[in-house]
Amino acid sequence: MAQASLPSSTQKSAATWPWWLLCLLAVGVYLLGLDGQYAPTNGDELVYTHIARLTAASGQWLPLVSELDHMRNTKPPLLFWQAMVAGGWGSNWSMAALRAPSVLYTLLTAAAVGLILRRGTRDIRTALLGACLFLAFFCTFRFGRTYLTSAPETFWLGLPMLMLLWRFAKPTEVSDASQRQATSTGTTHPLRSHRPGWGTHIGWGLAIGLGLAYKSFALVAPVAATLWCAQLAPLPELRWRDVLRISFQVGLTTVVALGLFGLWFVLDPDPAAVWQEFVVGENAGKLNNSVGYWRTALAGGGFSIWALALGYVQNAGLLAFVVLGLMLAGARAAWQRWRYTTQHAPQHAPLPAYQKLLLIWLGVWLLVFMLPSQRSARYLIPVMPALAMLMALYWQRIARGWFVPSLLLCGVFMAVLARIAWAENDLAMSSVVQFALTQGAAGVGLALVIAGLVRAVWTRACTLAATLAVFAIFGLATAPLNGSAGHYPTETLARVQHQTIAVPSSFNGQFERFEFVLPGNRLAPYDGDARAFLPVAENAAELQRLLATHDAVVWLQTRAEGNQPLCLPECTVLAQRWEVKGRHQSGEITLTNLWYPQRWLFRREWLISR
Repeated sequence: MAQASLPSSTQKSAATWPWWLLCLLAVGVYLLGLDGQYAPTNGDELVYTHIARLTAASGQWLPLVSELDHMRNTKPPLLFWQAMVAGGWGSNWSMAALRAPSVLYTLLTAAAVGLILRRGTRDIRTALLGACLFLAFFCTFRFGRTYLTSAPETFWLGLPMLMLLWRFAKPTEVSDASQRQATSTGTTHPLRSHRPGWGTHIGWGLAIGLGLAYKSFALVAPVAATLWCAQLAPLPELRWRDVLRISFQVGLTTVVALGLFGLWFVLDPDPAAVWQEFVVGENAGKLNNSVGYWRTALAGGGFSIWALALGYVQNAGLLAFVVLGLMLAGARAAWQRWRYTTQHAPQHAPLPAYQKLLLIWLGVWLLVFMLPSQRSARYLIPVMPALAMLMALYWQRIARGWFVPSLLLCGVFMAVLARIAWAENDLAMSSVVQFALTQGAAGVGLALVIAGLVRAVWTRACTLAATLAVFAIFGLATAPLNGSAGHYPTETLARVQHQTIAVPSSFNGQFERFEFVLPGNRLAPYDGDARAFLPVAENAAELQRLLATHDAVVWLQTRAEGNQPLCLPECTVLAQRWEVKGRHQSGEITLTNLWYPQRWLFRREWLISR
């Protein structure tokens, strides 16, 4: 029976340079628009940026500083220290600098995925495929390059499992013949003679402790459970001596990791606040539910176990259908293996040890995170390297029909992004070069989609390339908003320094984005999005009030305004830039205007003084 780890004849005869080129494309996509205002992320990124900036301004590592109520000790300090160092303690405060460490962690994890697959399959194409798949997951693209916690926690929390996979992936280290010989002769089994020692477990504890110091002490539960199961599962038979030894070793790893995390309480001058805000508020709160634990878990909805069961599919993004195909292919392979072993000696069809570890890694994390009342696919992001490796191993065994929907979905996104870029050009936001690059990339991407649909032998590779092409087109389409169209002129910034400026902020910490747009000023947030559909008179009165109480006002275009703000001629427009609307009212997007994003996606933002 053929093993999934062996490359097919088609792979053996294929050239490797297209896969190297695809990996280079993936790296370029992750660097493209790294300083952008509209990189895929969520609102929490700016909350963390706010805390890191104020802590750096204090000149102290601890305590953490924030102007937001109950939003200070939201994450352990290592996340903020990373930003403080990367941003030069405020001297190099840019989103590119803050996000660069995340990209480095993500690329290191992708490299580890590739190296393990190369060691296990002896095929460079499978290795490059696994690295590209990890980078093609939307959760990796969204949370693995922005200033969030997923990239460093994925690396540090996964490092022990990656080391185990590296050891078990070596085909000659623990061969099937040596296992059978040890079993028949009664000698020491190779898996026992090469097991990790106490020093290795201490090192793993330090690595896990660093991961906890980025996110939460609670993550030690799935990590320790995975390590425990991963070291017991490959053994030919369970002995109490092995169980006790591995249990004590994993316990030591857990103690070291929690001890490293616990230094926060020792170093912080206000440990009581850390306990109340982080342990009680941020972590214990996720175990409570006013609706009822079982009702939330079983009744459906975003926090149900049914939703979490599809967490890996959700995290894959455009490759979601391929993940579903992987599940079906894996189930079919398991059934065939079971039927085979019932008719032959079990040792004739062993599942490679490192593939067992991949399944354990995925399964244990999924089971552990079904326990809290607040469940989210984001909690499974640190296990996505395992999913990428399994997909690479079973790539040729996933039916082509699962790739076609992903290809079609990529085509839809490409067409939408190309249309948005066209609208930007109509509004004179983009240059000729920017417009040509975006449309050219969209053309190449659509050609990949068509090629994958027409030629069955190209479908799999074209699906992966098209997914990365969507990310590239997105970066090119948002490039004009990261240039002059989305920023105020330099001469305007020189005029407004050390002033109090009212800025719109519709979500926690959203006003922090103006620290990069209008640096060197005091920002006073107000709810800007809520004013979009209010009566003209009410908006005019609010704008006059803001102008009377602040040196300048950043005002978002409302439905009643055209090319000029409501306050003219009693006010002065210092500058204008374009802004992307993040929230839309009911009825604002209809079938009649869907093809015209300039009507609902973009709006003007004015910098006004009285």
